[in-house]
Amino acid sequence: MRDLSTLDRVLSSANRALAVLQGTPHALRDYPADEAVTQAADAALTAAERDESASLMRVNHVGEVCAQALYEAQAIGTRDERLRAMFLAAANEELDHLAWTQRRIRELGGRTSLLNPLWLAGSFAIGLLAARIGDRASLGFMAETERQVEAHLQGHLERLPLADQASRRVVDAMKEDEARHADNAADLGGVDLPWMARLAMRIAARVMTRTAHHI
Repeated sequence: MRDLSTLDRVLSSANRALAVLQGTPHALRDYPADEAVTQAADAALTAAERDESASLMRVNHVGEVCAQALYEAQAIGTRDERLRAMFLAAANEELDHLAWTQRRIRELGGRTSLLNPLWLAGSFAIGLLAARIGDRASLGFMAETERQVEAHLQGHLERLPLADQASRRVVDAMKEDEARHADNAADLGGVDLPWMARLAMRIAARVMTRTAHHI
């Protein structure tokens, strides 16, 4: 039965991954920016500002592609049902983020990253590795990931055009969720990662964000 359950989880993750790559995620929560805010933002943006917003939201979309794969893999890798439920709940909220960022990119006339299959596959492998090390390390990895994402989103709030209140509302809502995910992982026993691991994560994230900004 354990093998069957694992197979079921792998197949479920594969279906979700396919939906991510096909660009058909569905948010369970409402889009953070209402129609009036979106129309006002789009009318106020210059062409250059629109391009910059689209690029920044593409980077955020890549982050959500990675988050989906990470948490799905960590949910598969743990034997603790409570942790599995937590990872899957976080993955569901990240799926909302994925749908929101994709919608905003389309509103801005942009596109998602051409390298999404690579980001997804690499993140899934990293999630399995983290789970393999152990639950406390896996939770620590989640907490550190979310802390770095929260800082990254704050940086985007500082870079987004002031007139783009629609993108700002999306990023604000995402940032709130990421902070809560980090706190939940730490409260459940996540260990602090060694400084070298944290540095490696920052370097990898920097490479990913700079690449996704253009490709």
